[in-house]
Amino acid sequence: MHHPPCAVATPCLWLIAGTGEGPVLASKLLNRGWQIQVSLVTTAAALAYRPHPNLKLRVGAIEGKAGISSALAHSRAQGEAFQWVIDASHPFAGQISLAVDKACQTAGQPMVRLHRPPLPTGTATVLERLPDLQHCELGKARLLMAIGSRQIGEATASTPRALHHARILPHALALQQAMAAGLPSERVACLRPGGNMAIEQALCRRWGITTVLCRQSGGVTEGGWRCICSALGLRLLLLKRPDEFLAAPTLTMEQLLERVGWP
Repeated sequence: MHHPPCAVATPCLWLIAGTGEGPVLASKLLNRGWQIQVSLVTTAAALAYRPHPNLKLRVGAIEGKAGISSALAHSRAQGEAFQWVIDASHPFAGQISLAVDKACQTAGQPMVRLHRPPLPTGTATVLERLPDLQHCELGKARLLMAIGSRQIGEATASTPRALHHARILPHALALQQAMAAGLPSERVACLRPGGNMAIEQALCRRWGITTVLCRQSGGVTEGGWRCICSALGLRLLLLKRPDEFLAAPTLTMEQLLERVGWP
């Protein structure tokens, strides 16, 4: 994956996005005078970024360490290396973060990782891994899974007596994975998480959901599920956020902005 060089007159950052904090962070950096290249996985995610003369959006999957190393080498060959690489990918996108970290470490590229602070556990049950669902007594539960389509198969296998429902992203592959896990179409909702998650709350009511399984990712989506479960009296199960073992510093947004500074 190659990125066109940044304008010579304006120092450039490479922001690898994947969370709701991406547009906010990009706006703050643009206001400081940085030129930014933002990498996004989908075209839909790009809609959250307002047009700006110093903002370039690149849509497509990051091709592992090799692809990242190639992009870094290309920018340096143009004499316009990125001053910083900022990893703001999703807390559960561990492979991306590790690939970015290794590529930057090898290239001597300055990098920081955005930390999304975890939310208080509260009354939720935190699961170390999906097979722990076997110990949650979900025999008669009407279970709504909002954990990403790749893990639906493992979650359903771990809860054979529950009545399964799923909220997945509107992608063909996601739907295929839900169908492969044995979910009928009438118990699958293909949609992106909304800001107020009103649709998700309506789904819980319509389906008579008793238990919600989502990821302990922090941010708006987890907070939304917490609000829904509290309002409707539902049980909330959280899949624990994976640990990160990175060489790059992991900083809050305020700390990150202080470290990156001004161009």
